Amino acid sequence: MGSLIGSAILGLVIGAIAKLIMPGKQGGGIIMTAILGVVGSLLATYAGQALGLYPPGANAGFIASVIGAIVVVFIYGKLVKSDPA
Repeated sequence: MGSLIGSAILGLVIGAIAKLIMPGKQGGGIIMTAILGVVGSLLATYAGQALGLYPPGANAGFIASVIGAIVVVFIYGKLVKSDPA
């Protein structure tokens, strides 16, 4: 249970940093920010393992997690774009 709470808090921090780096307004509240951060961290982990950067079972580092979250925030922003421009 403690690792789940830790992952949520770390995901919130990573998601918040990714949202700050991305230009524009992505929307979503604190829960969505945490979810996007966790998904970005998982994306970075699995992509790093697939590319051979991390051994199996290893997690992505903080910077790689933020980069993964930026990718996820970008995709999320494109999917939920509200203005039809």
